[in-house]
Amino acid sequence: MKGMDRSAAAAIDRLRKKIAYHEKKYYQDNDPQISDAEFDAMMRDLRRLEEAHPELIVPESPTQRVGGQPVEGFPSVRHRTPMLSLDNVYSVEEFEEFESRLLRLLPGRTISYVAELKIDGLSVSLLYRDGRLIQAVTRGDGIQGDDVTANARTIRTLPLTIPERREVEVRGEIYLPFASFQEINRAREAREEPLFANPRNAAAGSIRLLDPRIVAARRLDMFLYYLTIEGKEPASQWEELELIGALGFKTNPHSRRCPDAAAVIAFWREWTDRRETLDYDADGVVIKVDDEEQRRELGFTAKFPRGAVSFKFPARQAATRLREIIVQVGRTGALTPVAVLDPVKISGTTVSRATLHNEDEIRRKDIRIGDIVLVERSGDVIPRIVGPMKERRTGSEKEFVPPGRCPVCGSRVHRAEEEVVARCENPSCPAKLRESLLHFAGRRAMNIEGLGEALVDQLLEKNLVASLPDLFALRAETLAALERMGPKSSQNLVKEIEKSKANDLGRLIFALGIRHVGEKTARTLAERYADMDALAAASEEELRLIEDVGPVVAESLVFFFRQPENLDLLKKLRAAGVNVRSERKAPAGDRPLTGKTFVLTGMLNGYTREEARAALEARGAAVTDSISKKTTYLIAGAEAGSKLEKARKLGVPVLTEKELDAFLRD
Repeated sequence: MKGMDRSAAAAIDRLRKKIAYHEKKYYQDNDPQISDAEFDAMMRDLRRLEEAHPELIVPESPTQRVGGQPVEGFPSVRHRTPMLSLDNVYSVEEFEEFESRLLRLLPGRTISYVAELKIDGLSVSLLYRDGRLIQAVTRGDGIQGDDVTANARTIRTLPLTIPERREVEVRGEIYLPFASFQEINRAREAREEPLFANPRNAAAGSIRLLDPRIVAARRLDMFLYYLTIEGKEPASQWEELELIGALGFKTNPHSRRCPDAAAVIAFWREWTDRRETLDYDADGVVIKVDDEEQRRELGFTAKFPRGAVSFKFPARQAATRLREIIVQVGRTGALTPVAVLDPVKISGTTVSRATLHNEDEIRRKDIRIGDIVLVERSGDVIPRIVGPMKERRTGSEKEFVPPGRCPVCGSRVHRAEEEVVARCENPSCPAKLRESLLHFAGRRAMNIEGLGEALVDQLLEKNLVASLPDLFALRAETLAALERMGPKSSQNLVKEIEKSKANDLGRLIFALGIRHVGEKTARTLAERYADMDALAAASEEELRLIEDVGPVVAESLVFFFRQPENLDLLKKLRAAGVNVRSERKAPAGDRPLTGKTFVLTGMLNGYTREEARAALEARGAAVTDSISKKTTYLIAGAEAGSKLEKARKLGVPVLTEKELDAFLRD
């Protein structure tokens, strides 16, 4: 590097460091050390130097926060570890039940907690390498999200560089302060554009804008709450928050270390009263077991981590009139009563409908058509009817009479003794098919972009589709004749349908809409079985041994694959070219460990935990995370802990790593 270049590089580096320092003091600490004019002068000097030496411009320069060009879209990125949502509790009693479960799982232990305000925003994962921000990804479905790096760079409180050279992942919540939200809506109103319903919607909409310059003008903010360095978390959540702050990230100043449940409840009560003083929307308190080792030992359910919970604030409520009760038919034939309400605003969102769940719930609450009802957004999200305001009845209200026939096809309705919902018995019911098609095409299922409600309705109306496999026979010229389609959109849809054939087996299993089989369970099944035929042939006993399955899901799977119409459906999908094989290669020969259940604990020398799991599953074994009487073997590595103790108490055979090797060689 020439002398002038070295001098310029040094000056640029000094300016960048000074600007980063003053940005933190202004945007995070609310403690500006220089005037706006002085700050602007430094930015001008930096821009002038970078324009003179464009080879020295780097993405993490402060000048690049708002200078990006519009992007063409957001590529999907798979998270290194899933971004799981949290289970919710809504009362002191429910939180006490949560702690009781923890104490049962950690007998004799003392549990302390960290309480953090739950920001109602958009969850994002950030990746830093060599001290530089290289990627920002939205939570998405928890498994994969959208790459929004260019937009995340515009958030002034987010450092573009950090004093840590190792790989760092941090996660947090992007939100929109109330003042920014109001300013955006005033501007949209002046342009006669639709207003954002609430700050969360505005934040989510902003981070997904294709032009980073517009995002920068929205003044998004962010709190960080999770960190790993080279894949490892600090020993406690409180230490984690302190380290996040020390690296230059913004953490919520109201977080509190709580020695026991009583302190947690006091914190929740305090902020239930004080939430309106905040300049952002918080809908509850996130409670985490402070000790990371305890959280790791507690593990996960199929959907949530056991060592954390969202303690929601009391829902906001409003009164309105229930005008009508309509009945919707789902893809399983379930009839769900829905309340049609006089529109009412709750927490910034207009509510005009609310589920009534089932006829038993209507009867229990004595809800009648014409009632003035109390509506709340449960967890500030899902509208539900608390109950009728009986003192305001006039006598004109009418009781709900459940339909004896399907409101869509007119077929007989049946309610099994063990169920609370009635179901349409017609397998060809158009409503069931409609919902099945929408589910099948959904983003988390086969991901057929462009196949929405309006188009599905047309396909059914024109009798172009009578079953799921019929989608793959659609032609562009046929679609082009439909309303609002045209040649280009028709060709695009056919391409999307064709592309979906190559989806992995997990997506297909989920797309079939098998009762009780969610997205995570579908992925587990796809990892366990070589193809759809192997899954269809699995016994209920075998399925029960698989983690995330259990007796209810196992029974549902076996029932599904015993139905001739479903076997015919799979045959037609296969004939249409839809992938029915797992990405995991089927092992050669037989599966000698079929029917056996293993649990892994401690440190293994010759394998990673995932390698050992994969090797056992490839030989037919089920590998679970918890010890029970049904466990066949515990594989115990170095520093095995409580699982080894429990195995001995239950009489579960314990194998060494050497004995595991023998199993895998056989």
